[in-house]
Amino acid sequence: MTTAENRVALVTGASRGIGARIATALAHRGWDLTLSARRPESLQEFAENLAEKTGRRVLAVPADMSDEDAVSELAGRHDESFDRLDALVLNAGMGAIGPFSDFPLRKLDKLFTVNVRSAYQLVQQLLPTLRETGTRSTTGARVIAMASMAGVSAEPLNSAYGATKAALISLCETLTVEEHAHGVSGVAVCPGYVATDMTASRDDVDADTMITADDVADQTVAVTQLSRTVVIPRLLLTRPGPNLWHA
Repeated sequence: MTTAENRVALVTGASRGIGARIATALAHRGWDLTLSARRPESLQEFAENLAEKTGRRVLAVPADMSDEDAVSELAGRHDESFDRLDALVLNAGMGAIGPFSDFPLRKLDKLFTVNVRSAYQLVQQLLPTLRETGTRSTTGARVIAMASMAGVSAEPLNSAYGATKAALISLCETLTVEEHAHGVSGVAVCPGYVATDMTASRDDVDADTMITADDVADQTVAVTQLSRTVVIPRLLLTRPGPNLWHA
């Protein structure tokens, strides 16, 4: 059980990259955590190290976001272990590019399953806990989805990936409209290209010009400090240049 002072977050895709940085920042600010990722060994090691360094309670629950039962178990394990949920950080996701004309529908289905359906399922299953926390906390309960500028502005070869991120933006906005009376709101964090493993193979964008994972994590954590009366539907993080609506 947590005390009234201990805020709690569930972070998916938490063992590396943006998710790991968000988890680390929250733990150092005194949050208890449920962390999830696909690979059990690296997730457990990261969770144990983070708990040792910060003295916080860190629960590791491996889960494949394409597996409905695993997603359900993740939500259940969180509720069994904690009595609140101040922030649900939906960071897990997959990327794929390809021309609209022949993008495989099977890959489109996988993208929506991992990027959208799992997020929807987690929010739906954890909504009672989010509501309970939201009504008793001055900061409310936040659902923070890691979307993308590709969901805001069209980009060649990103029709499928961009569609999943646009869906996350809509999910967050609709959640706020429906649940704000319970202190629950959603925010879609929409960064352009971020220097992570997912973008390491891009040879058309210089890594030195990309947004850093620390920048994204810092801004994500900042959202959790706002009072429940403030809503940020979309948090856009773009790279400098003449066209701000680029990734």
